[in-house]
Amino acid sequence: MQGSRFHAGFTRLCKGLAVVLVGGYVLLQIFPSILPYVVLIPSRTIPFAWNLITAGYVEQSILGVAISTVGLLLFGRWLEPLWGSKEFLKFIIVVNLLTSICVFVTAIALYYITRQESYLYTAFSGFHGVLSGFLVGLKQILPDQELSLFILKIKAKWMPTLVALISVATSFFTMDSVSYLPTVLFGIYMSWIYLRYFQRRPETSHKGDPSDDFSFSSFFPEFLRPVLDPIASLFHWVFCGRISDSSADTRGDTLDGSLMPGSDSIDAIRRRVVWCIKRCM
Repeated sequence: MQGSRFHAGFTRLCKGLAVVLVGGYVLLQIFPSILPYVVLIPSRTIPFAWNLITAGYVEQSILGVAISTVGLLLFGRWLEPLWGSKEFLKFIIVVNLLTSICVFVTAIALYYITRQESYLYTAFSGFHGVLSGFLVGLKQILPDQELSLFILKIKAKWMPTLVALISVATSFFTMDSVSYLPTVLFGIYMSWIYLRYFQRRPETSHKGDPSDDFSFSSFFPEFLRPVLDPIASLFHWVFCGRISDSSADTRGDTLDGSLMPGSDSIDAIRRRVVWCIKRCM
């Protein structure tokens, strides 16, 4: 009974994407020669540009496909009912593509800086960039919700930062960190840019989330925010054409300068998420 209820909480879209992840791994085991055609290898990306799309859905290890599949199903059970299936799929496609582009550009740049050919021939792939982006989505809509990380209970608003720190820390002790670290970090960054500036919010009919709780500096400890706020202003200038006013964020102005309908819509979103979580448990 509990098992069927748990299974029923998974959406049809998430189940379909899970089949894609598992199927991609199985296909890679049966036909290993297709690896260079589906993963992101910077030296091959120019002729095989579709790698920028396919790499994010291809896992090269059984552990990777297990984590990605479970993460997709669990996060999707929370986020898809809130965003809607179309927006949820759009988020995955956009974040995956932007993350792959950033990884490709970074690898090429590091090659020209260091002249180490390993940056050109490393096989980048995996869904962990999008999984990191899901954490940013939870930080946005339910920042005070406690999530379990091993034996710890961590508020959702700190999960992206914690995952980034753990990824950076473990990179000093693993040989293949270059294959996953850029994807995790760019996944967090690209998802924040999309949610902050471009996601259309049906509750307010505006794009993005201008709230101070979702600013760039909110990913960092309080004492660093005076240093990071000027950087956030540059982001706002790049994407909105003007330097942001932190007081406007606090008041609840939208990114185009108009006043948001009020905090009631944000509270309604969070109440809906809480209802979805309780319904799925």
